[in-house]
Amino acid sequence: MAGGREKKPIANAKPKANAGGGGKKKEVKKETGLGLSYNKDDNFGEWYSEVVVNGEMIEYYDISGCYIMRPWAISIWETMQKFFDAEIKKMKIQNCYFPLFVSPTVLQKEKDHIEGFAPEVAWVTKSGESDLEVPIAIRPTSETVMYPYFSKWIRGHRDLPLKLNQWCNVVRWEFSNPTPFIRSREFLWQEGHTAFATKSEADDEVLQILELYRRIYEEFLAVPVIKGKKSELEKFAGGLYTTTVEAFIPNTGRGIQGATSHCLGQNFSKMFEIIFENEKGEKAMAWQNSWAYTTRTIGVMVMVHGDDKGLMLPPKVASVQVIVIPVPYKDADTQGIFDACTATVEKLCEAGIRANSDFRDNYSPGWKYSHWEMKGVPLRIEIGPKDLANDQVRAVRRDNGAKIDLPRGSLVERVKELLEEVQESLFVAAKQRRDACIQIVKTWDEFVEALGQRKMILAPWCDEEEVEKDVKARTKGEMGAAKTLCSPLEQPEVPEGTLCFASGKPAKKWTYWGRSY
Repeated sequence: MAGGREKKPIANAKPKANAGGGGKKKEVKKETGLGLSYNKDDNFGEWYSEVVVNGEMIEYYDISGCYIMRPWAISIWETMQKFFDAEIKKMKIQNCYFPLFVSPTVLQKEKDHIEGFAPEVAWVTKSGESDLEVPIAIRPTSETVMYPYFSKWIRGHRDLPLKLNQWCNVVRWEFSNPTPFIRSREFLWQEGHTAFATKSEADDEVLQILELYRRIYEEFLAVPVIKGKKSELEKFAGGLYTTTVEAFIPNTGRGIQGATSHCLGQNFSKMFEIIFENEKGEKAMAWQNSWAYTTRTIGVMVMVHGDDKGLMLPPKVASVQVIVIPVPYKDADTQGIFDACTATVEKLCEAGIRANSDFRDNYSPGWKYSHWEMKGVPLRIEIGPKDLANDQVRAVRRDNGAKIDLPRGSLVERVKELLEEVQESLFVAAKQRRDACIQIVKTWDEFVEALGQRKMILAPWCDEEEVEKDVKARTKGEMGAAKTLCSPLEQPEVPEGTLCFASGKPAKKWTYWGRSY
């Protein structure tokens, strides 16, 4: 595991003069565990494992597939949570909390649904030394936990819509190749569960929530996504249809499901007897949705933006947007430099910018540069004797390394501008990399060639389940089989006579295909 590797010297740090300047000298550390053993292009998996640990996002735990999320990661989750929670409350969705445990009877009630989760369900079978008479499941998701109570609470049309959300953890146990944030046995998420009198209301909400998920990825995490619909084969088990925001990791050539918004139709209403009396006095079944995003969002951000120096955090989600580092030299006015650093942090914080300083005197400025680059802080401010004399600071961007001298008089305005530029630049660069990986194909041979080049493939498809299964079977190999990622909601035109790339039958839609996480 990455957490257990031997520590090595940092790759690019050049020890500078004693950080204490003309004051008392202290030993300056020249080694740290920050240096990455692997680079992103050559060994992506090992690079990712290292960067989330060395960047202080996670720590490995003694149970496989479980991870400690450190404050640096949780602060990102909290930023997204604050945004999303406020938005769903505008939609009159209320927060609640249901128990972690599920009885086997309830779990088995919706067979199609639970078959999709059965291999992943963890069970509590003992209490102390005694076996439980009836094992209790730990929720893999909460449809079967919540819906018996929806049935109890919904009686008439005036009880609708019922719109609930909960912030919680879930457990999904059986899988191979656990990956921090991306594939873990326990993770944090929000799950929304709503019920409506009509399908049109449910359909509207599905897309409203999907747009919020797009905003989380694109506006906060600076990760481009495609809004689309999952195939019948890939949709949520037991649901009517599933919409998704789909991201893509160019380094691995794999798509990754970013977040999903499902219309459950009336399937669960039928199973759990969620029946109400409509305005005409007739019995009717509720239309339901469920939707969720998870801490996987953080892993996608790391994969898309990180580089060989470490994390690269978009300013909107970085818990520290600006790190201020003193750069004193021998015989310099060390106290004056420290005072200028303190004043700079105070000024930025008063303006609502998340700033901090690094006054540790047993590390060189060069070490600190590498440390905060590893942690992905968007902007570094350096203050040395020359900056003090010129009433300026030196700003260094994490995304492109650009160095800009900023007058202290316009510091706040310029820092705000730079943070906005970094946020936009990260998104534009990520979108360019993603778009360069999209390949339009029309034949099977073109499809196979593009798949070998790790592309995200857009192809005309007949929308038949058996054809999708056949594509999976024909592309199965060490890298994993290709499957549908999504059919974009914004569909390109399908000219008359266009044929499915795989079956040769008339094409009905354009669909993204590829390997995925």
